[in-house]
Amino acid sequence: MNAPADMDNLTICPVHRQDGIALWRQIVGQLQAEIASGDLKPGSQLPTEAALSAQFGVNRHTVRRALEELSRDGLVRVEQGRGSFVAEDVLEYNVEPRTRFAEWIRKHNKEPSGIVRQLREIPADARVAAGLGVRGGSRVVVLERLGFADDRPVSLARHFFPAVRLKGMLQALQATPRITEALRSVGVDDYLRQQTRVTARLPTQTEADLLRMARNRPVLVTENINVDHAGTIIEFTTGCYPTPRVQIVFEP
Repeated sequence: MNAPADMDNLTICPVHRQDGIALWRQIVGQLQAEIASGDLKPGSQLPTEAALSAQFGVNRHTVRRALEELSRDGLVRVEQGRGSFVAEDVLEYNVEPRTRFAEWIRKHNKEPSGIVRQLREIPADARVAAGLGVRGGSRVVVLERLGFADDRPVSLARHFFPAVRLKGMLQALQATPRITEALRSVGVDDYLRQQTRVTARLPTQTEADLLRMARNRPVLVTENINVDHAGTIIEFTTGCYPTPRVQIVFEP
């Protein structure tokens, strides 16, 4: 991630009430100009509220109001506990028959990675059972993973696999977190997206913390069903994507 912006190298000036424009709006205007000129680069971390307050000659509440406005406009993203950053370009997630996480990220010239948060066998609840076409309470393997593009979290996904239909899937995922490789090891050479459903809602506190986003910004939530070449369901996935960084694209 880029280092915090050096305010000494920016053309930031104190703001004054006599200008007839609210102080926070003047701050918004100056920061917008710095972002547009490239002096504040995409991904760079803004100085702390205290540093900005000193630079602009205002209190922290005024600076916070300006940052909130920039966040609503999509120019700045606020990460819980980390600070404020100049927003990068939004990653387009194209829903295709063979959508794969790593390929999606690499299309944007970024490095994919992930953290496995959960890998175990559990009984299927009603939603998962319906998605996999199995009876409620059937044993399923769940893989929960936080996905990154470079060092930015862009997805929080839970992948469910029918344990009886795909014997050895838990052990396969323990050997490799790469789903395509794990499926191949249990006899699924290829699989296709059969259905994708998208909704939007506000994130939970846990989701906001993991995805490093404000709780007042929505997440896109997907439910995907993947099938093998015979049309048999082999995976049901729920995904959560931060709207400040990801948009989902459907093409005819």
